[in-house]
Amino acid sequence: MTVVIIGGGVMGAATAYMLAKEHGVYALVLERDASYACASSALSVSAIRQQFSTAINIRLSQASLAFYRQIGDELAIGDERPNIGLVEPGYLYLASAAGASVLRANHAVQRDAGVSVALLTVAELSARYPWLDTTGVVLGSLGLSTATSGEGWFDGYSVLQAFRRAAIAHGARFVEEDAITLEHDGGTIRAVMTHTGTRHPVSSCVVTAGAWSAPIVATAGFALPIRARKRDVFAITAAVSLPDCPLVIDPSGYWFRPERVPGHFLCGAPPRHVDPDDAPLDGVDHGLFTDWIWPRLAERVPAFDALRVTSAWSGYYEFNTLDQNGLVGRVPDFSNLYVGAGFSGHGLQQAPAVGRALAELIAEGTYRTLDLSPLGVERVRLQQPFREQNII
Repeated sequence: MTVVIIGGGVMGAATAYMLAKEHGVYALVLERDASYACASSALSVSAIRQQFSTAINIRLSQASLAFYRQIGDELAIGDERPNIGLVEPGYLYLASAAGASVLRANHAVQRDAGVSVALLTVAELSARYPWLDTTGVVLGSLGLSTATSGEGWFDGYSVLQAFRRAAIAHGARFVEEDAITLEHDGGTIRAVMTHTGTRHPVSSCVVTAGAWSAPIVATAGFALPIRARKRDVFAITAAVSLPDCPLVIDPSGYWFRPERVPGHFLCGAPPRHVDPDDAPLDGVDHGLFTDWIWPRLAERVPAFDALRVTSAWSGYYEFNTLDQNGLVGRVPDFSNLYVGAGFSGHGLQQAPAVGRALAELIAEGTYRTLDLSPLGVERVRLQQPFREQNII
């Protein structure tokens, strides 16, 4: 079996690793930029949660959290054990009166899926987080860490490199080439053509190229609704102490979380102006912070009235415009073309489980550990959204 994976970020690397380790299939991975300078995996804020609105996303993150908790064992190479710095302070969603019913509905889905999550009244929020101004808030939802549930963040670049090294150690090959065209004959992909003029014959082709997936698959005649959407991240410092601070999502749309060093935080928000496609990546919108985030941040946490921005960067969401959910599985009308893309901001956290599922589908023809058919690509053709409501 000759498997070519287009895109060597965390999703492609995880799939290559699972194919090699669990199925003895050694993929060729084509990565357009081996430095990963603009890769979503490298520029992500790298968080993981179970507070989704669909059961399948909850299951994916539960399975991936279990993997990340054991990643030192899972991806060890000899005595080298990766450490991704996983911490689990939780996510805290705050809701206004307009959003409270959605929070309660999501809570019911999450509890049914075994997520440890607490709905907090305003009084409970104030008692637990005295540094938080609850003006305009009527309800909060906090993810708790248990043996099977947890939310927090980690070093995404370390995850990417750990998967890449482990995949190579088990027989996968990574080559720095930019895939240009899928050569196909009817419903079969025959080869991948790259920018060097190289032709790579395939028995199976997997596209995990993130925000660049749609143009590649389009060369085979199928339109994926995946576009690049920019997200700006701001690193700030403030002379404050916020005990037990989780990742906080405000009803207005911005978020913030603490870093390991006391007084250091990250924050961000959706862009003020949405382009149809943000590739190539634009520069940081510093006005988003000064004009929009900071005033709201200082209202929610008065101690943030005085702070300093120390750095900022932009990264990509591989945004699925159909329903903000991942597209996973075989592309309709093709016997050997697969996709794992369009996760709209939650791909890094779900990569271990999605990589395993894709490897099963490619090597065995069916899902074994987790059925991802609800995320199937066929819904694009049918224009039947399977919508994820909890996108940050």
